[in-house]
Amino acid sequence: MSQLRNGSSQCLWTSTLFIVLLSMPMTHGAISGSYGEALTNTLLYFEAQRSGKLPSNQRVNWRGDSALRDGSDAHVDLTGGYYDAGDNMKFGFPFAFTTTMLAWSSVEMASQLKAHKEHKNVLAALKWATDYLINAHPEPNVLYGQVGDGYSDHACWMRPEDMTTPRPSYRIDAQHPGADLAGETAAAMAAASLAFAPYDAAYAEKLIGHAKDLFEFAKAYPGVYQSSISNAGGFYASSGYEDELLWAAAWLHRATNNKMYLNYLNEASNVGGTRTVFAWDDKFVGAQVLMAKLVLEGKGESNNKLEEYKSMAENFICNCAQKGSNNVKKTQGGLLWFLPWNNLQYTTTASFVLSAYSKYLKTANASINCPGGTLQASDLLSISRSQVEYILGSNPKNMSYMVGFGTNYPKRPHHRGASIVSIKKSINAVTCTAGFTNWYNNPAPNPNVLTGALVGGPDENDNYGDERTDFQHCEPVIATVAPFVGVLAAVA
Repeated sequence: MSQLRNGSSQCLWTSTLFIVLLSMPMTHGAISGSYGEALTNTLLYFEAQRSGKLPSNQRVNWRGDSALRDGSDAHVDLTGGYYDAGDNMKFGFPFAFTTTMLAWSSVEMASQLKAHKEHKNVLAALKWATDYLINAHPEPNVLYGQVGDGYSDHACWMRPEDMTTPRPSYRIDAQHPGADLAGETAAAMAAASLAFAPYDAAYAEKLIGHAKDLFEFAKAYPGVYQSSISNAGGFYASSGYEDELLWAAAWLHRATNNKMYLNYLNEASNVGGTRTVFAWDDKFVGAQVLMAKLVLEGKGESNNKLEEYKSMAENFICNCAQKGSNNVKKTQGGLLWFLPWNNLQYTTTASFVLSAYSKYLKTANASINCPGGTLQASDLLSISRSQVEYILGSNPKNMSYMVGFGTNYPKRPHHRGASIVSIKKSINAVTCTAGFTNWYNNPAPNPNVLTGALVGGPDENDNYGDERTDFQHCEPVIATVAPFVGVLAAVA
């Protein structure tokens, strides 16, 4: 009898312990072994976002061919590329930034990506973007910067395969300039050329040619692109173009080693100061970090201007590390929290900066002196890892904000293709309004798992509701995932 009672209490104790363990946040060890899986997932996400004719080796099989006539109104082939978010739009400005960050991830973390056997998949994801950008730049002073009408697209809830909304092509040119869009696309082409150079010299050379032309176009015709592509203004308005020109020059210098680009950076009157974010609309931190790399390597004839770039980059890093004079807010659960709308896009870019800078400091055997103390290379990587941990499940909600990672992840991301039955299961077209009635407002989980997507993430109090209607927190965008590829590779 006593034996049985002991056995029962042992059972009860084990069950209680199991419940307690389940309620505790996931520990570093529990997630770190799965960084490689998360890395694989990010590249599957890009396959799910593909527009155009899908290749024979497409792994995300709930998707089908879509938008096969993009560009036909302008007699240009604008098929391919990536849909921006949970919509069916191709917005060139954040798309180009996504491409640049995917390329930077590939270049900076090449050895780690190879170790995880994902380097070829990163290059495939990158080429899907650059092939589109090459077509979007048919002549030196012409760049197509958007496909689709944002307003009519957002008024419908349709699979990309069923789209009946208008697909107008929008461009910038000498009469309708957009130095920010041209500059960011130049940066993307230059960064990508570095990624492809060891494997396809001819393709890398082609990309550099486009990058040079686009940089000259941007310099010659200043202005913000939404003045020319007004439809973009309601979705991705740009706050200025100086940062994109510096960013493009920095990448062109790294890709060509031509002093002309370094001179441009040295002569700039505005290097950005200390920034509060690094994102699709603010590239100053990126340019500052690339210039700081030159200083740390003892290249580029270090001068006061380059030191200024380095100082600004390190101020941003100090603030992220909570050792600065204007620290980034952290949630109670430990997430770097920048802005209310899709905060994770800023967390992943900041984490990428920390990961890349950690590498530069380690190579130079250097450290950062912040107002609040010294930071070593290992400190920066630890902070990046803590953000990865939070995003993947070590948070107050015990929830992964990467779709398809673990078991407790967002089941209702705001995403048309994922939320409507796959065309592979039902070829009956889902109309504009039926999509809202039958799928958008359906409380059930999405029928297709958008593996590798990062949703906008929790609010500043670590709360998250997993409601399809909450696009501020629940919509995944490509610009959030591109830097996370590099971050995961760095910490894996």
